[in-house]
Amino acid sequence: MIKNLIIPLFLALSLCAQAQDKVIRILKDPQDPNGDYAVSMLKLANSKIGDKYRIEETYEQWSQGRVNEEVRVGGMLDLAWTTSDAAWEDQVYPIRIPLYKGLLGYRIFIINKNNQHKFDPVTTIEDLKKLTFGQGRTWADTAILEANGFNIIKTTKYPNLFYMVEGERFDAFPRGVHEPFGELAQRPNLELAIEKNLMVAYKMPMYFFVSPKNQELGRDIEEGLNRAIADGSFDKTFFGAQAVKDVIERANMKQRRVFYLENPTLHKDTPLDRAELWFDPQDLE
Repeated sequence: MIKNLIIPLFLALSLCAQAQDKVIRILKDPQDPNGDYAVSMLKLANSKIGDKYRIEETYEQWSQGRVNEEVRVGGMLDLAWTTSDAAWEDQVYPIRIPLYKGLLGYRIFIINKNNQHKFDPVTTIEDLKKLTFGQGRTWADTAILEANGFNIIKTTKYPNLFYMVEGERFDAFPRGVHEPFGELAQRPNLELAIEKNLMVAYKMPMYFFVSPKNQELGRDIEEGLNRAIADGSFDKTFFGAQAVKDVIERANMKQRRVFYLENPTLHKDTPLDRAELWFDPQDLE
């Protein structure tokens, strides 16, 4: 009898030990406005596959380029989250489920709070292109805006962009509509504001990425996210996120003048046909 109990117990402990050996190493940058949300989605996906992995957080102030490279080569990190383009997706294993349901593709502007007058006369895309915009050097958004004829000032350090727009090195810092409220709250001493009337929009998914050497992890996380979509917990997490609540309450998306841009950097396998993956501001009350 005891022998019969020991064998199943041994197998259970063995499986548990194997699960503990499966680790997802991620970078958690306190200055990343998407970090907490991305980790919550990663934990949700992991929970849907029986908590198959242990998530280990590393705290470093690395550029997105450094993070991407560590993941691509299977180095110090196993998984990253960032906005995407076709060239990057061809180098890694992309999990093509937009973590923010495409919300990042709706962009409003952080500006010097004394410069709203520069934006009030803007009624056409040509008017908008007369202004200058700041972006990260390696960001996918940078290539999109440049392809649409915008004048972009680039830097490798995300925190620098706030000081640069305050110092009028450029006119506006485009941000996903969920991002600037928290960012400005963290920087109350800077002379910054959110521009009141304008928005640009393009398809811009933010995905999880893993190394091509670790496709099993990619398939597992994709399976977990799809299960969360099917049971409604993905949308519950999305609409329950404070940053998304801030958008719905404060971004005034329906009343803004919207300029729709093409995204020539989208990968051909972007799941545009899966309507359940994408946010539509016209659905807001």
